[in-house]
Amino acid sequence: MHKTDHTVRCHLADEAATLAFGARLARELKPGMTFYLEGDLGAGKTTLVRGVLRALGYAGRVKSPTYTLAETYSLPAFELYHFDLYRLHDPREWLDAGFRDVSGQAVNLIEWPDKAAGWLPLPDVIVRLSITDEAREIECEAQTPRGAEFLETCCTPC
Repeated sequence: MHKTDHTVRCHLADEAATLAFGARLARELKPGMTFYLEGDLGAGKTTLVRGVLRALGYAGRVKSPTYTLAETYSLPAFELYHFDLYRLHDPREWLDAGFRDVSGQAVNLIEWPDKAAGWLPLPDVIVRLSITDEAREIECEAQTPRGAEFLETCCTPC
């Protein structure tokens, strides 16, 4: 792990490492937090979400909400919304879908946030995944004081 001020970078050797990193993030999630998940198709965004959900005790199927735009998971401590905005053609579609009314007490994990630029809640952390050979690199960058505290607490050496 490489850590600077409010940014954490890790090498994720395989899918298991991505799931484990998601579990690490899950330990410190608090209601009201928002994460932007950035990366190319196949970079591991939904795998990371699966790792978060498994660590939070969700045993059901976790799929990318590419066609439904959102999946809601009712967990003991909070609701978690997993958004995939890849299919949005105009940022206003976020409003048309009724997502502006999403509870501020939920945890929001938003894939392809650029597709609804200007309409989304501000992120506490931006998570960037990139493909390098057969592995992944992850960078988590705090955008708020709450995000900086989150990274400080959850992201011990990879």
